[in-house]
Amino acid sequence: MSNYDFEDKPKSRLDIWDMLSILTLLMTLCIGLYFVAVYMSPNAAYNPFSPERAFVGQLPTATITPIQLLPTWTPTQAAITDTPTLTLVPTFTLEPTVTVVSLITPSDTPPPTATPKAPFNATTTYIDSTIIHPEAACNWQGVAGTIVDSNNADMIGITVRLTGFYNGKTQNSLTVSGVAPAYGKSGFEFFLGTVPISSDGLLSIQILDQAGLPLSGNIEIDTFSDCSKNLVLVKFKKNP
Repeated sequence: MSNYDFEDKPKSRLDIWDMLSILTLLMTLCIGLYFVAVYMSPNAAYNPFSPERAFVGQLPTATITPIQLLPTWTPTQAAITDTPTLTLVPTFTLEPTVTVVSLITPSDTPPPTATPKAPFNATTTYIDSTIIHPEAACNWQGVAGTIVDSNNADMIGITVRLTGFYNGKTQNSLTVSGVAPAYGKSGFEFFLGTVPISSDGLLSIQILDQAGLPLSGNIEIDTFSDCSKNLVLVKFKKNP
C-alpha cells in the first residue's frame, strides 16, 4: 500500500437545470429589451400593434343624415290664449264712530269786551321850523307839541318820551310839558339836528303818567328834509 491515498475529486460540470436557468435569464433580458424598444418607438416595424396600423382597414363610422323638410313647409305655432281670471275686489267695513253727546246746555257766549281806549289821542302836523326858530333858518329839525285836556286847557308837568332811530343813532329822550312855552303853556320840544333828513316811521312819541304808565298810544312820526316840513308838531288831547 502506498504511503499516500489519492481520492478522486468530482469534476465541475453544468447540469441541465443550470442551462435552463441561464436560458430563462437570457429570454427575460431579450423580452425586456424588446418592450423598451417598443416603448421608445411605438410605430416601428417590429411592433405588430403600432398605433398607425391599428385603424388600417376599418370601415368608416356611419353618420346619421337628418331628413330635410320641404322648403314650402312652414311650421305654425298654435296661439295660446290665456283665460282671464276674475280678481275679487276687497271690501272695507267702516268702523263705528262714537258720537259724544253733551248733557250740558250750552250757554250764550258773551260778546267780546271792547279794548279800552288810551286816555289821550294825538294829531300830527308838519310846519316850517322858522316859525318858532327864525334865527336857525333851515339848519334845524325837531319834534314839539302841546298837551291839553278835553276842554283844550293846557296840562303841565306830563312826561313826554321820544324813542326810535334818527340819522343812524338811537333816540330815547324824555321831557315834560310846559318847558317850551313858545308852543303854548303846555309846550314841549325835542331837538334832533341841524341838517333836516327824511325818515319813515323810525321815531315814535308817547306821553306817560307819573308812574311811567302810558297815557297815549305810541305815535309814529316821519321826518322830512324839506325845510317847510322840518318841524313836527304833535298835539295830545285828552279823550272826553
